[in-house]
Amino acid sequence: MADRRLSGKAAIVFGGGLNTGGPAGVSSIGATTARTFARHGAQVVVVDVDDAAADRTVAAITADGGTAVALVADVTDPEQVHRVVGEAVDHCGRLDVVQNTVGATRLGGVDELTLADWHRTLALNLDSVFLAAQATLPHLLERGGSMVNVSSTASIRWTGYPYPGYAAAKAGVNQLTRSLALQYADRGVRVNAVLAGLIDTPLVYQQLAGDSSVEQVRADRDAHSPTGRMGTAQDVADAALFLASDESRYVTGVLLPVDGGLSVRAA
Repeated sequence: MADRRLSGKAAIVFGGGLNTGGPAGVSSIGATTARTFARHGAQVVVVDVDDAAADRTVAAITADGGTAVALVADVTDPEQVHRVVGEAVDHCGRLDVVQNTVGATRLGGVDELTLADWHRTLALNLDSVFLAAQATLPHLLERGGSMVNVSSTASIRWTGYPYPGYAAAKAGVNQLTRSLALQYADRGVRVNAVLAGLIDTPLVYQQLAGDSSVEQVRADRDAHSPTGRMGTAQDVADAALFLASDESRYVTGVLLPVDGGLSVRAA
């Protein structure tokens, strides 16, 4: 049985929908984190642009015996973000944990991407965190709370994929995390980021695999990891749980790699 580290707390997970676009048994970080928070006692609000994906996560949480509600919003639209945050607070009566998980890659060097591609990548990966912070901080400040931003090892090193917009956006998430952490440290709000490495999620097969088979993608990524295997969405969710819980009460402004050592390897 889970140790209920988030008992009595309310959490909103942006990008928490269960994506079914990958191989069987492969889950997205957002959905896995939402389920993990719920197993540890949190009321969870699952926000996703895809209503069916959000509903799938809520159904999984309910089947686990947890409590959750699904809301729909485009996290690049400020009006929609403020609306769902208001609905989340109305539903739960409070807000203690904010998880920003929305992210998407766009392959191509700067000689291949259009300015529209660049702007869209920044909007999805960086603007979404800014808008979520803008909407949720007033509620976190009421009683203190934790914000966890999902970044990437690509924000601090080359990972083998040509996606400069994604890398730049996630680097922006890192510094936004640090800035918010210091600005609100003396007001009871903690802000940290998880830098996900080679994680086995549906995004890999939808956006990075190209024409490669599932078996080839897995073999290549496993071989590239210092541990000899990719991580899982649960590995990231467990780190997020620590940062969301009171166990990390004196931890803020941290960029925590969950990457099997990839970020410290020279090549």
